[in-house]
Amino acid sequence: MADQLLEQVREAAEGQIDFEGQKLAELLATILLCTVGGISFLYGYFLQDIKLALYIGLGGTALTLALIVPPWPFFNTHPVRWLPVGGVEKQQQAMQGIMVDGQLVG
Repeated sequence: MADQLLEQVREAAEGQIDFEGQKLAELLATILLCTVGGISFLYGYFLQDIKLALYIGLGGTALTLALIVPPWPFFNTHPVRWLPVGGVEKQQQAMQGIMVDGQLVG
């Protein structure tokens, strides 16, 4: 039972994202952190309250962390299609001979 629970947690934590998802995650993190930093600075400056500015900055950073770190499904909308493994075919061809221009030699 504990192994099944651990496996579910592992699968959730090891989700896949594609290259476009990585680009989107970086863009979102940059935009969110810059926006939160600006808002935090302006609120702190105009209200003259450093504690409020720090809380806003901390809350925005936590929100960004919750949005960027988990492998959400929208980060994997363009998965990479890899070529199939050629190990089995290569071994069979090596046993039968060498293929040159579609003809078996040797």
